[in-house]
Amino acid sequence: MKLHPLMLALAATAVLPAAYAADAVTPMTPDGVASYQKIRPEADFIKRVEMVPMRDGTKLYTVILMKKGTTNAPILLSRSPYDAKGDAERTGSQHIRDIVPVMDVEFVEDNYIRVYQDIRGMHNSEGEYVTNRPLAGPQNDTGIDESTDAYDTIDWLVKHVPESNGKVGIVGSSYLGFTTLMAEIHPHPALKAAVPQSPMVDGWMGDDWFHNGAFRNVNIGYTVMQGTAKAESGGIAVGAGDDYSRFLEAGSTGDYLKKWGFENYPFIRKMTENPAYTDFWSLQAVDKIMAKEPLKVPTMLVVGQWDQEDSYGAPAVYNAIEPKDKHNNMVSLVIGPWRHSGVNHYGYKLGALTFTGDTAHEFRVKYMKPFFDHYLKGAPDPKTPPVLTYATGENHWNVSPKWPMGKAEKIYMTDNMGLSFKPAANENAHDDYVSDPAKPVPFIPRPINMSDSHQWKPWLVHDQRFVSSRPDVLVYTSDVLDKPVHIMGAPMVNLFAATSGTDADWVVKLVDVYPNTTSEGASQGYVGQEMTGFELPIGIEIFRGRYVKGFDKPEALTPGKVEHYHFGLPNVDHVFLPGHKIMVQVQSSLFPLYDRNPQTYVDNIFFAKKGDYQKATMSVFHSSNIELPIAK
Repeated sequence: MKLHPLMLALAATAVLPAAYAADAVTPMTPDGVASYQKIRPEADFIKRVEMVPMRDGTKLYTVILMKKGTTNAPILLSRSPYDAKGDAERTGSQHIRDIVPVMDVEFVEDNYIRVYQDIRGMHNSEGEYVTNRPLAGPQNDTGIDESTDAYDTIDWLVKHVPESNGKVGIVGSSYLGFTTLMAEIHPHPALKAAVPQSPMVDGWMGDDWFHNGAFRNVNIGYTVMQGTAKAESGGIAVGAGDDYSRFLEAGSTGDYLKKWGFENYPFIRKMTENPAYTDFWSLQAVDKIMAKEPLKVPTMLVVGQWDQEDSYGAPAVYNAIEPKDKHNNMVSLVIGPWRHSGVNHYGYKLGALTFTGDTAHEFRVKYMKPFFDHYLKGAPDPKTPPVLTYATGENHWNVSPKWPMGKAEKIYMTDNMGLSFKPAANENAHDDYVSDPAKPVPFIPRPINMSDSHQWKPWLVHDQRFVSSRPDVLVYTSDVLDKPVHIMGAPMVNLFAATSGTDADWVVKLVDVYPNTTSEGASQGYVGQEMTGFELPIGIEIFRGRYVKGFDKPEALTPGKVEHYHFGLPNVDHVFLPGHKIMVQVQSSLFPLYDRNPQTYVDNIFFAKKGDYQKATMSVFHSSNIELPIAK
């Protein structure tokens, strides 16, 4: 194109800015830059990144965030294996409320100093990672643990963060709940309050790794991801498809581990080589440790009623330390209508259930922040409830002086697959089913992808009609209720059962059956509102039969011999409403969440052979019952 003479003249006289003239770009100028400063001058916050030294010289990556102008402020600390850098960068923004996790918005807006730290050996911290690093003592001769690292971190913060008032609180869920509890053991004097949420407490009894001896396959991928390259590897690569088929076709869990090259990961070996509840696990149990320690830090324990990962820990710690709370004002227990870590996210709904507003935000603002404000900022005593629970079914919060609040009343499995508060006429009567390890009962409908959060997070509230018609699932149902039945506590299972094999798993589900009436939901297009005939699980738990005489004493079952299996379901506050029914389901597998029991006794189920997996006839006797903690 030919330019007008005037345009040519103007171009000839154009003058580039000095900065560009001195370093003009060409078509071959490299286009990469070393970095971009995300925090602009107009940002309303200050961010510092520090490598905080521990007593052994190891330095831990630590991010410190606060609003500009913050002074005389408390510190709220979280110690995590899940990437502190990412925790402090939820979104790219110049506003602190946008970059912190949703659960922290009210804190940073109120001039809290928020601190996120990578535990040793993970992500950007130095040192070696040990899963749930045992407390210094019989299992750890280094003198270094998560308690000492928390102490050293807090000591450094109160000395090197001039905007601080010298008071520290600690909070976190899941693994962070574990590190929160560990900070309370031999605590730093500046640690004034703690909120452990869904803490990992006893990985064998009922948190992440096993439940009553049955292994949770779902944690294999987690273990590999966390144990590879300081958790920077990006996870496993087993491909798409149905986990049900993938685990079944592999054989035993040991065969699966070998197939994918996972068998030599140290923590996987710790699990496969220690399948029983020996000192290896019991000496690590945080509730047992805290039962022996003085109560020094005000503690608010939090758990979700449908926590699919760590339902055991918070109530176990509550039982361990509450007796030390002489004035009933230092220990509180919170049970919300949430999945694992749901307290820190949006609490409007879970699966098909819809609640009265954002229950998680309501709790954080109304109860958790005032708790911290009192101990860290000198705010008036909020009179934190000793026990705060959300009554599902009726959908409201309950304040209680203690836990459990219910008194045990037995509901029995009776003739004609009934449930009754009156004992069965013939306790020797029984119902049978054949359990086939080649066709295990799935824990959710297939295809199953345990890495899919949409499947995993709400699985404990999934409608149980997908299995209640299977011939290997016994279903006992009450008459229609004419008045509400309100339970507040952990329902206890008394299963009197026998097997034709020499080992067995027993899965018991307590279910709320909705009436066969139609709501407005479906006709008006509301997603998740239609509950007609819904079979809502209130509690699901498994027990590995070989441990009936003691969790540290596995032994073969005697074919045909009736054994008493006694174990608890998760702690709940739930109301079975009039018009509903109470249901109990019994089965012998929950796959592939839990490994398959071969149903013939072998020394170590992880390494069972193909021929060990045999059909067995299971008999459930009518003396079996559930002790419901009924609140009057």
